[in-house]
Amino acid sequence: MAKDYTVISRKIVEQIGGIDNIANVTHCMTRLRFVLKDETLADDEAVKAIDGVMGLVKQGGQYQIIIGNHVGTAYQEVLKLGNFGEQSEIAKGEKKEPLTLKKVGNNILDAIVGTMSPLIPAIIGGSMVKLLVMLLGMAGILSADSETYKLINTIGDGAFYFLPMLVAASAAKKFKTDMFLAISIAGVLIHPDFRSMMEAVTVGDTAAHFMGIPIASVKYTYTVIPSICMTWILSYIERGVDKITPVVTKNFLKPMLILLIAAPIAILIIGPAGIYVGEGISSFVFAVQDKLGFVAVGIMGAIWPLLVITGMHRVFTPTILQTISETGMEGTVMPSEIGANLSLGGVSLAVALKTKNSELRQTALAAASSALIAGTTEPALYGVAVRLKRPLLASLITGFVCGCLAGIGGLASRSMVSPSVLTGVQFIDPANPGRSIAWIAGITILSIVLSFVLTLVIGFEDIPEEEK
Repeated sequence: MAKDYTVISRKIVEQIGGIDNIANVTHCMTRLRFVLKDETLADDEAVKAIDGVMGLVKQGGQYQIIIGNHVGTAYQEVLKLGNFGEQSEIAKGEKKEPLTLKKVGNNILDAIVGTMSPLIPAIIGGSMVKLLVMLLGMAGILSADSETYKLINTIGDGAFYFLPMLVAASAAKKFKTDMFLAISIAGVLIHPDFRSMMEAVTVGDTAAHFMGIPIASVKYTYTVIPSICMTWILSYIERGVDKITPVVTKNFLKPMLILLIAAPIAILIIGPAGIYVGEGISSFVFAVQDKLGFVAVGIMGAIWPLLVITGMHRVFTPTILQTISETGMEGTVMPSEIGANLSLGGVSLAVALKTKNSELRQTALAAASSALIAGTTEPALYGVAVRLKRPLLASLITGFVCGCLAGIGGLASRSMVSPSVLTGVQFIDPANPGRSIAWIAGITILSIVLSFVLTLVIGFEDIPEEEK
């Protein structure tokens, strides 16, 4: 469930002594960094108890609150609560922020991450159902021709088939535009009549046209980027139409004009352009893998924890979905996550074994369980690896080694579920299950053992009990 960082930020400010107790505030990739006028006014335990706060560190005269990927959002909400000069004016909308290349890049990243994050439960749920029906078919429990098999597969496929509409709904919240108009426009792209028209163009020699303008033949099910782009443009179209429509006609004329303007733009321009962008990204990933082979998977495994820290890992979600849609499997990003995720579990177990700090031990054990069982690595990253620094190196080394092995073994995921001890079945190859199971088991065990040993060898600076 998406967190409300307006509420979280307000609670943080209250528990650190109020806005008047803040001398300065900045942020890094995961932390809000406060300089407080009087640290004794801050309630450490109350801050750590806030839902959305992952930890607290006092370092270098700064009161650092670990937020994670959404630290930028929390920072903007804090700026709105007080007067911190130009930054607060920009956050409150009183002044426009200068548009730079860095700002454009950050906005694109924020749009993708902000749109895709709320959809992850639906994507994971659908992936697990499709994975289940595949295993039932492999085990001979269900026939691929049976109605039950087809129905369960349809249940799992629903979120993917209608993904453009889900993306449009989520993006509408992000861009603050009408959600139902956004869903309606995305629905046009996967409407049965429109799909039939596109399929006829693909199969035959004819071309489809809208008012004499040719329509590119593309398939929009399973896609992400077209809906994000179109919903962003819809936010401007809606504001523009609102200005030109008389008040007495807004109930019927405004939505009609929006649909008649936005839908053709989606069909003729934004939809095809978004597909080509997605295909371009996928082609780039394939080209890198073709050039570097198994090393590409190893490199991805090494940098994956760093991508999670910055939130950039969500950028790969559209690419993974499109690759699975086109080829039935994804063999670069998902296999790299096996070593990356499980290594953080091994690292946390080693820290739990070696630390003398009882609170850190409890944190490490909980983080290890989260990473190994659920594939959720943020607790291990922020609570253990990044916090102690050197264990992060053990994770990166393990991610590279096990990523290379996953590439050599030719592992590829048939669904999009965060790899863990329990979800390794997504890498089973139906054509050669025995071989793939052996590789999955071997890499799973190596990821945990190697990261565990490396953490003990490299060591870490333990947190004294009195400083917990």
